Amino acid sequence: MKQTILIIEDDTTFGTMLQRWCLRIGFEAELCSDISSAEVTLSHKKVHLVLSDLRLPDGDGIMLLHWMRDRKMNIPVIVMTSYAEIQSAVAAIKLGAEDFLEKPMNPSILKDKIEQALSVKPASTKISGPIVNNMILGKSPEAQQMYDHILKVAPTRMSVLIVGESGTGKEYAARMIHENSPRRNKPFIAVDCGSLSRELAPSELFGHLKGSFTSAIEDKSGVFVQADQGTVFLDEVGNLSYDVQVQLLRTLQEQKVRPVGSVKDIKVDVRILAATNEDLGTAIAEGRFREDLYHRLNEFSLFIPPIRDRKGDIPIFANEFLRQANEELEKSVKGFLPDAMALLERHHWSGNLRELRNTVRRLVLFASNDMIAPSDIPAFAPSSSVSENLALQPDNEREQIENALRKARGNKTLAATLLKIDRKTLYNKMHLYDIKF
Repeated sequence: MKQTILIIEDDTTFGTMLQRWCLRIGFEAELCSDISSAEVTLSHKKVHLVLSDLRLPDGDGIMLLHWMRDRKMNIPVIVMTSYAEIQSAVAAIKLGAEDFLEKPMNPSILKDKIEQALSVKPASTKISGPIVNNMILGKSPEAQQMYDHILKVAPTRMSVLIVGESGTGKEYAARMIHENSPRRNKPFIAVDCGSLSRELAPSELFGHLKGSFTSAIEDKSGVFVQADQGTVFLDEVGNLSYDVQVQLLRTLQEQKVRPVGSVKDIKVDVRILAATNEDLGTAIAEGRFREDLYHRLNEFSLFIPPIRDRKGDIPIFANEFLRQANEELEKSVKGFLPDAMALLERHHWSGNLRELRNTVRRLVLFASNDMIAPSDIPAFAPSSSVSENLALQPDNEREQIENALRKARGNKTLAATLLKIDRKTLYNKMHLYDIKF
Protein backbone atom coordinates (compact mmCIF):
# COMPACT_ATOMS: atom_id res chain seq x y z
CA MET A 1 0.00 0.00 0.00
CA LYS A 2 1.36 3.40 -0.99
CA GLN A 3 2.08 5.95 1.72
CA THR A 4 0.19 9.25 1.58
CA ILE A 5 1.78 12.70 1.70
CA LEU A 6 -0.39 15.71 2.56
CA ILE A 7 0.89 18.85 0.80
CA ILE A 8 -0.26 22.16 2.29
CA GLU A 9 0.62 24.97 -0.13
CA ASP A 10 -1.34 28.10 -1.08
CA ASP A 11 0.62 28.61 -4.32
CA THR A 12 -1.57 26.44 -6.56
CA THR A 13 1.01 26.07 -9.32
CA PHE A 14 3.80 25.04 -6.97
CA GLY A 15 1.47 22.79 -4.95
CA THR A 16 0.25 20.97 -8.05
CA MET A 17 3.81 20.51 -9.24
CA LEU A 18 4.75 19.00 -5.86
CA GLN A 19 1.70 16.72 -5.94
CA ARG A 20 2.64 15.37 -9.38
CA TRP A 21 6.25 14.92 -8.27
CA CYS A 22 5.14 12.90 -5.20
CA LEU A 23 2.96 10.70 -7.39
CA ARG A 24 5.87 10.18 -9.78
CA ILE A 25 8.22 8.94 -7.03
CA GLY A 26 5.69 6.43 -5.72
CA PHE A 27 3.51 8.17 -3.11
CA GLU A 28 -0.16 9.05 -2.88
CA ALA A 29 -0.51 12.84 -2.56
CA GLU A 30 -3.29 15.08 -1.24
CA LEU A 31 -3.16 18.86 -1.80
CA CYS A 32 -4.67 21.49 0.54
CA SER A 33 -4.30 25.26 0.24
CA ASP A 34 -4.90 26.28 3.87
CA ILE A 35 -4.79 25.02 7.46
CA SER A 36 -8.56 24.55 7.78
CA SER A 37 -8.82 22.11 4.89
CA ALA A 38 -5.62 20.36 6.05
CA GLU A 39 -7.14 19.78 9.51
CA VAL A 40 -10.21 18.20 7.88
CA THR A 41 -8.03 15.91 5.76
CA LEU A 42 -5.88 14.91 8.74
CA SER A 43 -9.00 14.14 10.78
CA HIS A 44 -10.58 11.88 8.16
CA LYS A 45 -7.79 10.37 6.08
CA LYS A 46 -4.71 8.24 6.84
CA VAL A 47 -1.67 10.48 6.23
CA HIS A 48 1.93 9.30 6.61
CA LEU A 49 3.75 12.63 6.17
CA VAL A 50 2.86 16.33 5.98
CA LEU A 51 4.74 18.72 3.68
CA SER A 52 3.58 22.18 4.73
CA ASP A 53 4.37 25.74 3.71
CA LEU A 54 5.25 27.98 6.65
CA ARG A 55 3.10 30.94 5.56
CA LEU A 56 -0.53 30.10 4.76
CA PRO A 57 -3.67 32.22 4.21
CA ASP A 58 -5.28 31.32 7.54
CA GLY A 59 -2.16 30.94 9.72
CA ASP A 60 1.19 29.24 9.57
CA GLY A 61 2.85 25.83 9.83
CA ILE A 62 3.60 26.44 13.51
CA MET A 63 -0.14 26.69 14.24
CA LEU A 64 -0.72 23.42 12.43
CA LEU A 65 2.00 21.73 14.49
CA HIS A 66 0.32 22.99 17.69
CA TRP A 67 -3.01 21.58 16.47
CA MET A 68 -1.44 18.20 15.61
CA ARG A 69 0.43 17.98 18.90
CA ASP A 70 -2.72 18.73 20.91
CA ARG A 71 -4.39 15.77 19.16
CA LYS A 72 -1.33 13.54 19.65
CA MET A 73 -0.88 13.02 15.90
CA ASN A 74 2.54 11.40 15.55
CA ILE A 75 2.86 12.22 11.84
CA PRO A 76 6.22 13.51 10.55
CA VAL A 77 6.09 17.09 9.25
CA ILE A 78 8.51 18.84 6.92
CA VAL A 79 8.07 22.63 6.87
CA MET A 80 8.81 24.60 3.68
CA THR A 81 9.42 28.34 3.55
CA SER A 82 10.86 31.16 1.51
CA TYR A 83 11.59 32.95 4.77
CA ALA A 84 14.73 31.29 6.12
CA GLU A 85 14.46 32.25 9.78
CA ILE A 86 16.37 30.19 12.34
CA GLN A 87 13.86 31.14 15.06
CA SER A 88 11.02 29.66 13.01
CA ALA A 89 13.08 26.53 12.38
CA VAL A 90 13.69 26.04 16.09
CA ALA A 91 10.01 26.61 16.91
CA ALA A 92 8.96 24.09 14.25
CA ILE A 93 11.49 21.47 15.37
CA LYS A 94 10.50 21.81 19.05
CA LEU A 95 6.87 21.26 18.12
CA GLY A 96 7.66 18.08 16.22
CA ALA A 97 8.72 19.01 12.68
CA GLU A 98 11.21 16.55 11.20
CA ASP A 99 12.97 19.18 9.12
CA PHE A 100 12.85 22.72 7.80
CA LEU A 101 13.60 23.37 4.11
CA GLU A 102 14.04 26.64 2.26
CA LYS A 103 12.49 27.20 -1.16
CA PRO A 104 13.45 26.60 -3.92
CA MET A 105 14.09 22.98 -2.93
CA ASN A 106 16.40 20.49 -4.58
CA PRO A 107 14.16 17.50 -5.55
CA SER A 108 16.81 14.90 -4.64
CA ILE A 109 17.33 16.49 -1.21
CA LEU A 110 13.56 16.67 -0.64
CA LYS A 111 13.21 13.01 -1.63
CA ASP A 112 15.96 12.06 0.86
CA LYS A 113 14.25 14.09 3.60
CA ILE A 114 10.91 12.43 2.96
CA GLU A 115 12.42 8.94 3.01
CA GLN A 116 14.37 9.74 6.20
CA ALA A 117 11.29 11.13 7.93
CA LEU A 118 9.19 8.09 7.03
CA SER A 119 11.89 5.69 8.21
CA VAL A 120 12.39 7.29 11.65
CA LYS A 121 10.42 6.10 14.66
CA PRO A 122 8.03 8.87 15.76
CA ALA A 123 9.99 11.34 17.85
CA SER A 124 7.27 11.75 20.44
CA THR A 125 7.56 8.15 21.60
CA LYS A 126 8.18 8.37 25.32
CA ILE A 127 11.38 6.79 26.55
CA SER A 128 11.00 4.27 29.33
CA GLY A 129 13.54 2.19 31.14
CA PRO A 130 16.92 3.28 32.45
CA ILE A 131 19.22 2.55 29.48
CA VAL A 132 19.10 3.06 25.70
CA ASN A 133 22.13 1.89 23.72
CA ASN A 134 24.15 1.69 26.96
CA MET A 135 23.09 5.23 27.91
CA ILE A 136 21.54 5.82 31.33
CA LEU A 137 18.30 7.78 31.10
CA GLY A 138 16.54 9.65 33.86
CA LYS A 139 12.79 9.85 34.37
CA SER A 140 12.41 13.34 35.89
CA PRO A 141 10.33 15.93 33.97
CA GLU A 142 13.55 17.84 33.22
CA ALA A 143 15.16 14.72 31.77
CA GLN A 144 12.08 13.79 29.73
CA GLN A 145 11.96 17.28 28.22
CA MET A 146 15.64 17.01 27.30
CA TYR A 147 15.15 13.59 25.67
CA ASP A 148 12.11 14.89 23.80
CA HIS A 149 14.20 17.74 22.35
CA ILE A 150 16.98 15.28 21.45
CA LEU A 151 14.57 13.02 19.58
CA LYS A 152 12.97 15.96 17.80
CA VAL A 153 16.24 17.39 16.48
CA ALA A 154 18.04 14.07 15.88
CA PRO A 155 16.50 13.23 12.45
CA THR A 156 17.32 16.68 11.03
CA ARG A 157 20.57 18.10 9.63
CA MET A 158 20.60 21.00 12.09
CA SER A 159 23.79 21.81 13.97
CA VAL A 160 23.23 21.52 17.72
CA LEU A 161 24.98 23.44 20.49
CA ILE A 162 24.83 21.41 23.71
CA VAL A 163 25.13 23.58 26.80
CA GLY A 164 25.62 22.47 30.38
CA GLU A 165 27.93 22.31 33.36
CA SER A 166 30.98 20.10 33.37
CA GLY A 167 30.09 16.46 34.06
CA THR A 168 26.42 16.65 33.02
CA GLY A 169 26.87 14.19 30.14
CA LYS A 170 27.04 16.41 27.06
CA GLU A 171 28.84 13.74 25.03
CA TYR A 172 26.16 11.18 25.96
CA ALA A 173 23.54 13.62 24.63
CA ALA A 174 25.54 14.05 21.41
CA ARG A 175 25.78 10.28 20.96
CA MET A 176 22.03 9.97 21.54
CA ILE A 177 21.39 12.55 18.80
CA HIS A 178 23.65 10.59 16.45
CA GLU A 179 22.12 7.20 17.32
CA ASN A 180 18.62 8.50 16.59
CA SER A 181 19.57 10.16 13.30
CA PRO A 182 19.75 8.79 9.73
CA ARG A 183 23.56 8.87 10.20
CA ARG A 184 23.45 6.26 12.98
CA ASN A 185 25.37 3.69 10.90
CA LYS A 186 28.10 6.17 9.95
CA PRO A 187 31.04 7.38 12.07
CA PHE A 188 30.63 9.39 15.27
CA ILE A 189 33.89 11.12 16.17
CA ALA A 190 34.28 13.13 19.37
CA VAL A 191 37.01 15.78 19.60
CA ASP A 192 38.13 17.33 22.89
CA CYS A 193 38.91 20.85 21.70
CA GLY A 194 40.38 21.66 25.11
CA SER A 195 43.26 19.25 24.48
CA LEU A 196 44.10 20.61 21.01
CA SER A 197 46.96 23.09 20.84
CA ARG A 198 46.87 26.00 18.39
CA GLU A 199 49.47 24.17 16.27
CA LEU A 200 47.84 20.73 16.41
CA ALA A 201 44.19 21.65 15.85
CA PRO A 202 44.25 22.33 12.05
CA SER A 203 45.99 19.01 11.38
CA GLU A 204 43.68 17.02 13.67
CA LEU A 205 40.51 18.54 12.29
CA PHE A 206 41.33 19.07 8.61
CA GLY A 207 44.30 16.75 7.96
CA HIS A 208 47.73 17.47 6.44
CA LEU A 209 50.00 16.45 3.61
CA LYS A 210 53.36 14.80 4.08
CA GLY A 211 56.09 17.42 4.53
CA SER A 212 53.69 20.29 5.26
CA PHE A 213 55.48 20.80 8.60
CA THR A 214 58.43 19.25 10.42
CA SER A 215 56.66 16.26 12.03
CA ALA A 216 54.37 15.55 9.04
CA ILE A 217 56.10 12.34 7.94
CA GLU A 218 53.04 11.05 6.07
CA ASP A 219 49.67 12.22 4.78
CA LYS A 220 46.94 12.36 7.42
CA SER A 221 43.19 12.59 6.94
CA GLY A 222 41.53 14.86 9.50
CA VAL A 223 38.48 14.26 11.63
CA PHE A 224 36.06 15.71 9.08
CA VAL A 225 37.20 13.37 6.31
CA GLN A 226 37.18 10.38 8.70
CA ALA A 227 33.61 11.22 9.74
CA ASP A 228 32.27 11.74 6.21
CA GLN A 229 28.48 11.10 6.12
CA GLY A 230 28.56 10.86 9.92
CA THR A 231 28.73 13.18 12.91
CA VAL A 232 31.53 15.21 14.48
CA PHE A 233 31.14 16.21 18.14
CA LEU A 234 33.28 19.19 19.15
CA ASP A 235 33.49 19.19 22.94
CA GLU A 236 34.47 22.48 24.63
CA VAL A 237 34.35 24.22 21.26
CA GLY A 238 35.07 27.57 22.93
CA ASN A 239 38.70 26.51 23.34
CA LEU A 240 39.44 26.54 19.61
CA SER A 241 41.83 29.28 18.53
CA TYR A 242 40.47 32.15 16.45
CA ASP A 243 42.32 30.95 13.32
CA VAL A 244 40.81 27.48 13.59
CA GLN A 245 37.36 29.02 14.13
CA VAL A 246 37.73 30.72 10.72
CA GLN A 247 38.53 27.36 9.08
CA LEU A 248 35.67 25.65 10.91
CA LEU A 249 33.22 28.31 9.75
CA ARG A 250 34.29 27.74 6.14
CA THR A 251 33.83 23.99 6.58
CA LEU A 252 30.30 24.50 7.90
CA GLN A 253 29.36 26.94 5.15
CA GLU A 254 30.84 25.09 2.19
CA GLN A 255 31.06 21.48 3.46
CA LYS A 256 34.69 21.42 2.31
CA VAL A 257 38.01 21.06 4.11
CA ARG A 258 41.52 21.91 2.98
CA PRO A 259 44.30 19.84 4.58
CA VAL A 260 47.36 21.69 5.87
CA GLY A 261 49.85 22.06 3.01
CA SER A 262 47.26 21.34 0.29
CA VAL A 263 45.85 23.63 -2.39
CA LYS A 264 42.84 21.39 -3.03
CA ASP A 265 39.57 21.15 -1.12
CA ILE A 266 37.95 17.87 -0.10
CA LYS A 267 34.15 17.66 -0.13
CA VAL A 268 32.69 16.32 3.12
CA ASP A 269 29.17 15.59 4.37
CA VAL A 270 29.31 15.96 8.15
CA ARG A 271 26.82 16.99 10.80
CA ILE A 272 28.28 19.13 13.58
CA LEU A 273 27.34 18.82 17.23
CA ALA A 274 29.21 21.11 19.63
CA ALA A 275 29.29 21.48 23.40
CA THR A 276 30.47 24.02 25.91
CA ASN A 277 30.23 24.80 29.61
CA GLU A 278 31.43 28.33 28.89
CA ASP A 279 29.24 31.38 28.23
CA LEU A 280 29.99 31.90 24.54
CA GLY A 281 28.15 35.23 24.66
CA THR A 282 30.90 36.50 26.98
CA ALA A 283 33.57 34.95 24.74
CA ILE A 284 32.07 36.79 21.74
CA ALA A 285 32.00 40.08 23.65
CA GLU A 286 35.66 39.59 24.62
CA GLY A 287 36.64 38.81 21.03
CA ARG A 288 37.61 35.19 21.75
CA PHE A 289 34.83 33.56 19.73
CA ARG A 290 33.37 34.45 16.35
CA GLU A 291 29.73 35.48 16.43
CA ASP A 292 29.06 34.13 12.91
CA LEU A 293 30.45 30.72 13.91
CA TYR A 294 28.30 30.77 17.06
CA HIS A 295 25.13 31.22 15.00
CA ARG A 296 26.19 28.44 12.61
CA LEU A 297 26.73 26.04 15.52
CA ASN A 298 23.64 27.16 17.42
CA GLU A 299 20.88 26.31 14.93
CA PHE A 300 19.37 24.37 17.83
CA SER A 301 20.36 24.77 21.48
CA LEU A 302 20.10 21.82 23.86
CA PHE A 303 20.44 22.46 27.60
CA ILE A 304 21.60 19.60 29.83
CA PRO A 305 20.31 20.33 33.35
CA PRO A 306 22.63 19.69 36.31
CA ILE A 307 21.85 16.58 38.33
CA ARG A 308 21.00 18.67 41.43
CA ASP A 309 18.03 20.09 39.50
CA ARG A 310 16.69 16.60 38.70
CA LYS A 311 17.03 14.91 42.06
CA GLY A 312 14.50 12.23 41.20
CA ASP A 313 17.08 10.87 38.76
CA ILE A 314 19.86 10.48 41.34
CA PRO A 315 18.71 6.97 42.50
CA ILE A 316 18.55 5.82 38.85
CA PHE A 317 22.09 6.94 38.10
CA ALA A 318 23.48 5.85 41.49
CA ASN A 319 22.14 2.31 41.12
CA GLU A 320 23.39 2.00 37.55
CA PHE A 321 26.84 3.30 38.56
CA LEU A 322 26.78 0.74 41.40
CA ARG A 323 26.05 -2.04 38.90
CA GLN A 324 28.93 -0.88 36.69
CA ALA A 325 31.28 -0.61 39.66
CA ASN A 326 30.38 -4.14 40.84
CA GLU A 327 31.24 -5.44 37.39
CA GLU A 328 34.46 -3.44 37.09
CA LEU A 329 35.74 -4.12 40.63
CA GLU A 330 34.38 -7.67 40.90
CA LYS A 331 32.26 -6.79 43.94
CA SER A 332 28.70 -7.76 44.84
CA VAL A 333 27.21 -4.76 46.66
CA LYS A 334 23.42 -5.03 46.39
CA GLY A 335 22.39 -1.40 46.84
CA PHE A 336 21.92 1.59 49.15
CA LEU A 337 20.05 1.75 52.44
CA PRO A 338 17.30 4.43 52.31
CA ASP A 339 19.21 6.84 54.58
CA ALA A 340 22.32 6.46 52.44
CA MET A 341 20.38 7.24 49.27
CA ALA A 342 18.84 10.25 51.02
CA LEU A 343 22.37 11.57 51.65
CA LEU A 344 23.19 11.24 47.97
CA GLU A 345 19.98 13.01 46.99
CA ARG A 346 20.72 15.94 49.33
CA HIS A 347 24.26 16.50 48.04
CA HIS A 348 24.93 19.43 45.70
CA TRP A 349 26.95 17.45 43.10
CA SER A 350 28.97 20.33 41.67
CA GLY A 351 30.74 17.77 39.49
CA ASN A 352 27.39 16.36 38.34
CA LEU A 353 27.27 12.81 36.96
CA ARG A 354 31.05 12.52 36.83
CA GLU A 355 31.28 13.26 40.56
CA LEU A 356 28.39 10.91 41.37
CA ARG A 357 29.96 8.06 39.38
CA ASN A 358 33.35 8.50 41.04
CA THR A 359 31.72 8.65 44.48
CA VAL A 360 29.76 5.43 43.89
CA ARG A 361 32.88 3.64 42.60
CA ARG A 362 34.76 4.57 45.79
CA LEU A 363 31.83 3.44 47.94
CA VAL A 364 31.73 0.07 46.18
CA LEU A 365 35.50 -0.33 46.39
CA PHE A 366 35.56 0.14 50.16
CA ALA A 367 32.19 -1.44 50.98
CA SER A 368 32.39 -4.17 53.62
CA ASN A 369 28.67 -5.07 53.63
CA ASP A 370 26.03 -5.99 51.08
CA MET A 371 24.28 -2.61 51.41
CA ILE A 372 25.86 0.84 51.51
CA ALA A 373 24.97 2.60 54.75
CA PRO A 374 25.16 6.31 55.68
CA SER A 375 28.32 5.59 57.69
CA ASP A 376 30.01 4.43 54.46
CA ILE A 377 29.49 7.81 52.79
CA PRO A 378 32.01 10.55 53.58
CA ALA A 379 30.48 13.67 55.05
CA PHE A 380 29.42 15.95 52.21
CA ALA A 381 29.94 19.66 52.56
CA PRO A 382 26.71 21.70 52.84
CA SER A 383 25.45 22.71 49.43
CA SER A 384 25.68 26.44 50.26
CA SER A 385 29.46 26.25 50.57
CA VAL A 386 30.31 23.59 48.00
CA SER A 387 30.75 25.97 45.10
CA GLU A 388 33.01 28.20 47.22
CA ASN A 389 35.12 25.24 48.29
CA LEU A 390 35.55 23.91 44.76
CA ALA A 391 35.87 27.14 42.80
CA LEU A 392 39.18 28.85 42.17
CA GLN A 393 39.25 32.47 43.30
CA PRO A 394 39.03 34.56 40.12
CA ASP A 395 41.52 37.20 41.27
CA ASN A 396 44.43 34.75 41.48
CA GLU A 397 43.43 31.71 39.43
CA ARG A 398 46.61 31.70 37.38
CA GLU A 399 48.83 31.79 40.48
CA GLN A 400 46.88 28.97 42.17
CA ILE A 401 47.09 26.78 39.08
CA GLU A 402 50.83 27.34 38.67
CA ASN A 403 51.44 26.60 42.38
CA ALA A 404 49.41 23.38 42.15
CA LEU A 405 51.31 22.27 39.05
CA ARG A 406 54.63 22.94 40.78
CA LYS A 407 53.56 20.97 43.85
CA ALA A 408 52.39 18.11 41.61
CA ARG A 409 55.63 18.32 39.58
CA GLY A 410 53.62 18.74 36.40
CA ASN A 411 51.20 15.86 37.08
CA LYS A 412 47.90 17.29 35.74
CA THR A 413 45.69 14.72 37.49
CA LEU A 414 47.29 15.42 40.87
CA ALA A 415 47.18 19.18 40.29
CA ALA A 416 43.46 19.01 39.49
CA THR A 417 42.91 17.05 42.71
CA LEU A 418 44.78 19.68 44.73
CA LEU A 419 42.66 22.42 43.16
CA LYS A 420 39.44 20.41 43.69
CA ILE A 421 38.48 20.62 40.02
CA ASP A 422 38.29 17.95 37.32
CA ARG A 423 41.15 17.47 34.88
CA LYS A 424 39.25 18.85 31.88
CA THR A 425 38.57 22.09 33.76
CA LEU A 426 42.29 22.30 34.58
CA TYR A 427 43.19 21.92 30.89
CA ASN A 428 40.64 24.59 29.98
CA LYS A 429 42.11 26.99 32.56
CA MET A 430 45.67 26.28 31.40
CA HIS A 431 44.58 27.01 27.84
CA LEU A 432 42.81 30.21 28.93
CA TYR A 433 45.86 31.56 30.81
CA ASP A 434 48.37 30.10 28.28
CA ILE A 435 50.12 28.15 31.06
CA LYS A 436 52.84 25.82 29.73
CA PHE A 437 53.89 23.04 32.09
